[in-house]
Amino acid sequence: MTTIVLVLLTLQILFGALDNVLHHEITERLPQRPSARYELTLHSAREAIYGCLFLVFAWMEPQGVFAAAVLMLLGAEIVITLADFLEEDRTRSLPPFERILHTVLAIFYGGFLISVIPWLASSALEPSTVNFVSHGLFSWFFTISSIGVFGFSIRNAFAVRALGRHKVDTEAQPPSGRTMLVTGGTGFVGSALVARLLTRGDRVIVLSRDPRQARVLLGDRVHHIAALSELPVETKIDAVVNLAGAPIIGLPWTASRRRAIWASRVTGTDTLVAWMKTLERAPRVLVSGSAIGFYGDQNDTVLTESAPRGAGFAADLCDAWEQAAQRATAICTRVVCLRIGLVLERDGGALPMMALPARFGLGAIFGNGRQWMSWISRNDLLRLIVSTIDSDRWSGAVNAVAPEPTRHADFQKAIARTFRRPLFLAAPAWALRLGMGEMATIFLHSQRVVPERALASGFAFDVHWAADALALQLGKAAPAMSMPKQPLQSPEALVETAASQHIATGDTHDDHDSRSPAFTVRPQGTGGARGEAA
Repeated sequence: MTTIVLVLLTLQILFGALDNVLHHEITERLPQRPSARYELTLHSAREAIYGCLFLVFAWMEPQGVFAAAVLMLLGAEIVITLADFLEEDRTRSLPPFERILHTVLAIFYGGFLISVIPWLASSALEPSTVNFVSHGLFSWFFTISSIGVFGFSIRNAFAVRALGRHKVDTEAQPPSGRTMLVTGGTGFVGSALVARLLTRGDRVIVLSRDPRQARVLLGDRVHHIAALSELPVETKIDAVVNLAGAPIIGLPWTASRRRAIWASRVTGTDTLVAWMKTLERAPRVLVSGSAIGFYGDQNDTVLTESAPRGAGFAADLCDAWEQAAQRATAICTRVVCLRIGLVLERDGGALPMMALPARFGLGAIFGNGRQWMSWISRNDLLRLIVSTIDSDRWSGAVNAVAPEPTRHADFQKAIARTFRRPLFLAAPAWALRLGMGEMATIFLHSQRVVPERALASGFAFDVHWAADALALQLGKAAPAMSMPKQPLQSPEALVETAASQHIATGDTHDDHDSRSPAFTVRPQGTGGARGEAA
């Protein structure tokens, strides 16, 4: 095999890895997009083929039927790539740099095929055998690349399976007469919110930078727009939910990245409020996203909505974001700013990324592990958003977090316990700051946030404890129980029966099997995760 072939394959691997990590993983987040399920299926199949090809070209010179098999793999890869191009064009608008990378990859791969196909074709006419060779560092680089690409293939296959559980209810419901405008409706929270609004009969308008992707994900019952100017000034909007924003976790917070994050939230909200002022009838309520990053690093201080703003880029961003939303009060629109904590859901958000290392016994505690984490289940967040839309008792800043924050170390221990894996690794704070810069504050800042206004308003959280949330999202489902064939008992009798069984079995501790999705009612407070590991 000539050096030019090895160099072309190396360039293909390097640029392909850049495209995969930068676009598929960080900016587009394909593994979390239900609309990308078929694209991920193609990626998983193509990466499995690449894994085989890299090993072949690293150590082997196939002949006869083996060379013919390699030619068939190359042909299958070309067919899959063409199908991937069509799927990308159907479901999403590619960023300019991704299109450039695809062009460069096509040039490199075309040169590689032109060089290798004649050699394989002639080798296919030889007696069937495999000659083992070594190309020095090239062979080892291809081997490492093969392992990595096989890992992505397996991960994407799991993502395809997980996304298959995501169903948007498009069944027609009796119209409620309400019209909702949602920005960020294709996101992890936004798509679930749109589905919930549709199920209660609301008319939903979704503002998205990529209406094609939004239509694939949310269906045709939603009215899709790419710009607010597409809506006439006489459009009647009852409520606006503003969830748009570039991902915070991903690329380092360089100057250009900060500008993009700021523009997507603050400038975007300013534009939204300015448009609302042009309507003939102002929306009744604006529910705008914010984050607990507003509070900065507060150690063990219990943070209610009246706590002062913290310091740093995240605090400045959230403060400006909320101020932009509050300007809608000038048109008599009720404004609610939800300071959202870590949203827990097995099929999206930060939890799958956090749980993946723990699944393989590689979970780690960041910093000293004593920093407080405030979180909320996605279902509770959706219920809270709907409540703030419907009820006039909500206004101003609202902490969208569960009543029980937890320390980072306890959270990581709970994940490891859910998977029945050890937890022995640690990531020092200085290493995180060195690798991530200021973005490391997301994982190192301590924010003991409690939902004072939500509890005072009578909102009932379904999940209070982080250990319960992790068991619900990551634990194995409990087997279905058959109903006993006996007369129904009164509630009082059921309680007495349960208590007697509890004592008879000697099960007097407060914990429960982490595999079970059931959880018990506990007092509200500000303690750590239930059942903290020693």
